[in-house]
Amino acid sequence: MTESAPPQAAGSAPYRVLARKYRPSRFAELIGQEAMVRTLSNAIAGGRLAHAFVLTGVRGVGKTTTARIIARALNCVGADGKGGPTIDPCGVCDHCVAIAEDRHMDVIEMDAASRTGVDDIRELIDGVRYRPVSARYKVYIVDEVHMLSKNAFNALLKTLEEPPEHVKFVFATTEIRKVPITVLSRCQRFDLRRIDQVPLAKYLADIATKEGRTLAATAAALLARAADGSARDGLSLLDRALAQFPGEVGEAETRALLGLADRTQVFDLFEALMRGDIAAALARLGALYAEGADPAQVIEDLLDLTHWLARVKLAPELAVDPTVPEAERARGRALAEKLSVPVLALAWQLLLKGFVEVHNAPTPLAAAEMLLVRLTHATTLPTPAELVSALADGGGPNPPGPSGPSRTGSGGGPATSGAPMRAMPTGGGPAHALRTEAPTAVAPVLAQSQPQSFTEVVALFEAKREAILHAHLTSHVHLVSFEVGRIEFRPTRDAPRDLATRIMELLQRWTGRRWIVAISGEPGAPSLSEQAATQREAQKAAAATHPLVQAVLEAFPGATIEAVRGPSFDQSSEAGIPAPELDGDSGDAEEPS
Repeated sequence: MTESAPPQAAGSAPYRVLARKYRPSRFAELIGQEAMVRTLSNAIAGGRLAHAFVLTGVRGVGKTTTARIIARALNCVGADGKGGPTIDPCGVCDHCVAIAEDRHMDVIEMDAASRTGVDDIRELIDGVRYRPVSARYKVYIVDEVHMLSKNAFNALLKTLEEPPEHVKFVFATTEIRKVPITVLSRCQRFDLRRIDQVPLAKYLADIATKEGRTLAATAAALLARAADGSARDGLSLLDRALAQFPGEVGEAETRALLGLADRTQVFDLFEALMRGDIAAALARLGALYAEGADPAQVIEDLLDLTHWLARVKLAPELAVDPTVPEAERARGRALAEKLSVPVLALAWQLLLKGFVEVHNAPTPLAAAEMLLVRLTHATTLPTPAELVSALADGGGPNPPGPSGPSRTGSGGGPATSGAPMRAMPTGGGPAHALRTEAPTAVAPVLAQSQPQSFTEVVALFEAKREAILHAHLTSHVHLVSFEVGRIEFRPTRDAPRDLATRIMELLQRWTGRRWIVAISGEPGAPSLSEQAATQREAQKAAAATHPLVQAVLEAFPGATIEAVRGPSFDQSSEAGIPAPELDGDSGDAEEPS
């Protein structure tokens, strides 16, 4: 970063990077941490100073800087040497100057990443007993405190709970969850938040002005976005930009520096994907790659655009954000109106999964191209809701075409069938084949899973090999009422308590529609097993009136009819009832033993 800077003149001070040169020395210079500053101000003004503080947050938000400012605020004596703890250190007294130069004997900084053992903490505890040499408080600043070992934390607990009055502890960590709760309970905790993009961009522009350089507002916004809430990362990127570009740092230079794609081209690429034009999408990606854009960064830009469009779709007032250029706002509103929430959600899932693949692929460009192919084809497929709706109506989804209905209306829910962006010309090709062929394979399965009676419901459970539930439905359920989508029954004592819930869940999974299964107190009809037993007895009684059966029973005294088997009965018999089919293997009559 600093290699590109001009060589220093003989006898001049060595160059200091911006992150160190402009490190805040007062609470007023911190950006984005108003809540913490207000709490500390009230504590110092009211004399309610805690004996231990823990500062947590992502890298570069000012944890160590804040710890040093706290040390200065506690030990500042003012320009006249008579002041007390203050939220606004003077910066000119001996203590403020010594702390700023990292040479104060009573402010001890310890890097827990390199000194993790119990022996290091024992050395710290031994020094706690002695009063400060010249300052008001002896301040121990422990950076990356989560790196301490378990034994080191345990050794620190007693001292941390009851330290001498002249000792203050300030801990800083990026991994607050790794700090034992026994330590956190003894500290006053401050969560340093990520710095918002708008104030961070303004801060970077001000620093560039102080350096005698010009940073365009759009360039500052891009740097702030890339910094991801970290002031130090933002200053490091600014340092690199100022070193690489001698003149004004504009948007084009910043995009080249960060490997970002032009926002307009990202919109063009996204529109090509949504209308199924894979040729245009691949050509656009190739052009961006030739211009120096990183394939992974292009996918990240598509993710960011998808997320923004989804927010605009659900909350249109977000489209008037003044930080977004007017051209992007108008184009984004038009896209959000055409796209439905299911399409945006599908695009997000595919891009998110593909982003990891692009990062891990040996050839990122090839992985990005295959991701675009997959995304283009997926966005032209019908949603599951469309498939079920179309099959329930007895037809299939409409094939895509310029004249087909659109499912990308202004509503947020699933719409009718059609390509995701029917207002745009379709790309044709394999996407159309997937659009029309996919429902064909699904239709027979769904059509066979729509029971029209309770008997068919029970048969469906048998076909799905749910033997236990099938047995309960057959023997322990008394049907009260049935209609497609609703079942009401009275269970017996032997039925499981969650029988209705399990039946409802499985029916919804198998049929693709909502089912209501309710328990009733009405007696209901006999169970299917009881109905089958009654039917068997009726068949036996009917068979006993047949002349041939009567002859057999008379020939074999004591014989009984155990079962009636056969596909049909003779309707022309004299008794006027179905006649059983008798054969040697049927076992219709059996002598008692």
